[in-house]
Amino acid sequence: MRVFNHTRILGFAALIAACFMSAASAQNYPDRPIRLIAPFPAGGLADVLARAVGDEMSKSLGQPVIVENRAGAGGNVGADAVAKAAPDGYTLLMSSAGILTANQFLYSKMPFDPEKDFIPVSIVADMPMMVVVNPKVEAKTLRELVAMARANPGKLNFGSPGIGTTGHLGLALMLHAAKVQITHVPYRGAAPAITDLVGGQIDGVVDNPPTVLPHINEGRLRALAVTAKQRLALLPDLPTTAEAGVANYEASSWFGIAVPAGTPPAVVARLHKEIVAALRQPAMAERFAKTGARLVGNSPEDFAKQIRAERVQWGEVIRAANIRAD
Repeated sequence: MRVFNHTRILGFAALIAACFMSAASAQNYPDRPIRLIAPFPAGGLADVLARAVGDEMSKSLGQPVIVENRAGAGGNVGADAVAKAAPDGYTLLMSSAGILTANQFLYSKMPFDPEKDFIPVSIVADMPMMVVVNPKVEAKTLRELVAMARANPGKLNFGSPGIGTTGHLGLALMLHAAKVQITHVPYRGAAPAITDLVGGQIDGVVDNPPTVLPHINEGRLRALAVTAKQRLALLPDLPTTAEAGVANYEASSWFGIAVPAGTPPAVVARLHKEIVAALRQPAMAERFAKTGARLVGNSPEDFAKQIRAERVQWGEVIRAANIRAD
């Protein structure tokens, strides 16, 4: 005689019902406004990208995409709000690379698990970094700069927007790849670092194009290389780091949209479709090409693969340089 386990049957029935409810919810998605959290201050690239993409998505989704700035702790404050939000597709994160790859090695305590609490949807844009020096520095190429640093360990001074920032990590990766010593000078933001660089108080920075291009174009700074696989369209004569003699040195600051873990696959697929469509708008490409940013729109699988690879890379670099952000 077969005995039925009523508890197990009821549990299975509840699971089936939940699946149907999730599918129905995904079919009706979205039926109310969507929050897109930019975990950095207004006016920065994360905020600008969020508002541009959000505006385009609002048109096709038929619901407002409202950008909310929640800055703090290298993006961890805003990311934590998304990690703890309902996984229903109505709270999105415009994540930086650091939030999902490097912060777990920089901070002794994380309020969320970057590997388990998010589903990557798509990289929106990435922006290569540039190795830039004051014209008083004798090195005319990256190869010459490395030779100078090797002959005079610690004598050269490179600034950054602060400890654990993209500029700091880009510099640390260069030192790790080239096996040289350069003194790091952290600032409170990119602006004061660039001011001192132009004034000659420091020798160089590794930073994004928007902060240094005006000074390069006017001859106040000298660019030595771009930290990407491809050359920068805005400076086509500037070599990549590989072309300039430093192998295994690629660094970019990318921003991508992620959602809380548990978000229904159909909702993730819909969001991906709308993000890619937004990035394909001619006005978007034209707007961001002027900043040196490259619009991406890759698949969730490719995005996740890149995150995993960069976690390994940044973990190694941060441990080797003993960088702490808290």
